[in-house]
Amino acid sequence: MDNWILKGVKNLVREEMVTTPVSPTQVKVKVTHLLVSNFDSLVFSGDVPAQYPKTLGRFAVGLVTEAGEKCYGVEKGARVYLEPARSCNECYACKSGNKAECSDVQLAGKDFDGFLRDFVVCEYNEVTPLPDSVDNLHALCIETVGIAENIYDKLNLSPGQRVAVVGGDFTGNIIAQILQFHKIIPILIDNNTINLERAKKCDIYYSFPADDELLNNVMDATSGELCDAAIYSASSRLPMSVACRLIGKKKTLVLTGFTSMNSSVDARDILEKDLKVFGVTSAYRYTDAVINLLLHGAVNIDFFDKEIVTDYDPVAILKERSENIASSNKGKMLVLKMIL
Repeated sequence: MDNWILKGVKNLVREEMVTTPVSPTQVKVKVTHLLVSNFDSLVFSGDVPAQYPKTLGRFAVGLVTEAGEKCYGVEKGARVYLEPARSCNECYACKSGNKAECSDVQLAGKDFDGFLRDFVVCEYNEVTPLPDSVDNLHALCIETVGIAENIYDKLNLSPGQRVAVVGGDFTGNIIAQILQFHKIIPILIDNNTINLERAKKCDIYYSFPADDELLNNVMDATSGELCDAAIYSASSRLPMSVACRLIGKKKTLVLTGFTSMNSSVDARDILEKDLKVFGVTSAYRYTDAVINLLLHGAVNIDFFDKEIVTDYDPVAILKERSENIASSNKGKMLVLKMIL
């Protein structure tokens, strides 16, 4: 049984898993599919720091092979989503019994062992059974859809308001789709033609390159006004100042995602417009809401390139991805099928 452990920067080794007994409140899950993400490659390369050693892999689904007698609602044979975010159990909110407001949410593959391994033993409330109508590829998108829903909730906008989404990669596209599902009008900005074409196929009507005509295009889309908010995807490789330019005074700028690039924004842009700025990097406790969104067709992944591999070398995959992070922002889903 394999377990891929990161011992240091770019030092990923395969070790034999130690058999772990299952307690009455735990399940043992055979990992069947794992989405290789930019987040994984950034942890691998050291651009996102982790405390070593750490098993990589943030997004995965699997089958329950064992379930303790006190695992309520989770049975042997169930297909489940492995939760990629957990409460820290250390902050004031957690110790006060309010884990939903955890101030230091922990992420799989960075703060606790991820899922690039044959089996995972965890608490039964750290997995979520999947309905038959949510296939494995959609299930692997749950965290990203949840991040989008988390952003939508925090923005608290009304139908018809307009939001600039800077970055049309996998994350930015899904954010735009979720906004549109809630009748918010997304205006997607990207300089990658593949991302812009995909946005159109996903019925994201306003999608523009970040060129000299961008401001005029946005003004036309907003009837002569600026956007009511902007969302900046950190992996977009566009300047953060683009997002600030597209929103009006006293509006909100949301930062999301992870990147190896050091993005910066002129404080003057924020101060002169009196902008509210916050970040969203996880979808902790959003899984049930996201499954409901998927059941209602809120997200279309038909136009994302997909590669499902059964014969793979995680070291080579992550090394190549970390060295070519820009080309991996074109919406390709690389999935390791870990059971034949």
